[in-house]
Amino acid sequence: MAYRIIKSRIIERVYAPGQRLVIDQLAKELQTSSIPIREAVRQLEAEELVVYQRNIGPVVATVHETDYTDTLKTLAVLEGYATACASSDFPRERIDSLKEKQSLMKEALENFDILAYAKLNAEFHRLISDACGNAHLIKMIRETWQRLDSIRGPGSMMYSGRVKASIAEHDQLITLLETGASPGTLENLARAHKLRTAEDFEERRMKHQENKHVFDS
Repeated sequence: MAYRIIKSRIIERVYAPGQRLVIDQLAKELQTSSIPIREAVRQLEAEELVVYQRNIGPVVATVHETDYTDTLKTLAVLEGYATACASSDFPRERIDSLKEKQSLMKEALENFDILAYAKLNAEFHRLISDACGNAHLIKMIRETWQRLDSIRGPGSMMYSGRVKASIAEHDQLITLLETGASPGTLENLARAHKLRTAEDFEERRMKHQENKHVFDS
């Protein structure tokens, strides 16, 4: 509970980068002892959301927007390979689950529910990567997704503006998995799917910086 609450406050920018996390204060606020708070902080440190500063203690880490792009590109490689590995004998029931997630994502998009869409999107990709049969690869993918979640806050700069195109690419992935396409074809599509999101984010980030420069001038 302590971990979830503290992490959500960091992600949602309730706790600003550089802000000190006072263990005793958090324990009092969450009505618990300092032990689970310290364990939560250690876990958040492992996720690079918290850093220890000398003579200060744990503080919220500063995350640069380029970290999002770098992490997403890493995920593109990992998920691309996992999709190729899963393609040889992809379970029929997972195809049905993918279609269900896809339908719910379209509904969330129609309702402008970006949080529900993001959750369903992660579940969609997890259904594919978890079928790869490589426990170490699955662990790496999950850790990279956690890193993404820690970087992107609720601000619009952290959400891809290409959700409609993304959903169309999901339909392609489902079709290729269902028809038994070659591992190479699936790997290329899965990798390109993530890389396009990274490129879209970078384009919007640069445009945001240019507009800010013009406004400041």
